[in-house]
Amino acid sequence: QVQLVESGGGLVQAGGSLRLSCAASGRTFSSNVRGWYRQAPGKEREFVAAITWSGDSTRYLDSVKGRFTISRDGAKNAVYLQMNSLQPEDTAVYYCAAGRDMGAATWGLMDYWGKGTLVTVSS
Repeated sequence: QVQLVESGGGLVQAGGSLRLSCAASGRTFSSNVRGWYRQAPGKEREFVAAITWSGDSTRYLDSVKGRFTISRDGAKNAVYLQMNSLQPEDTAVYYCAAGRDMGAATWGLMDYWGKGTLVTVSS
């Protein structure tokens, strides 16, 4: 069993930055990919970014490319999402997840999910 806990969300003005953190515990050996997803009120959950645990591959939602950066720290068993140039449309609950491969991750097919952290961007 893997437990994931997100932190770092909050209220920020448009153009500002936030850094989200996802701390993992439990048996993460089979989790080869970590990802970030978000869900805005009244909308479906969408893929934001993912990274292989080896760190050799990343993927991003088109609308966040160049603004968001996903990274990982193997020693700390943690993943991060640096979010710059935030816009009101980025407002959502952001979820951390762990899964087995990058292809499945882009479809949201992950094995473990955190409870989410709220990011609110004001105009």
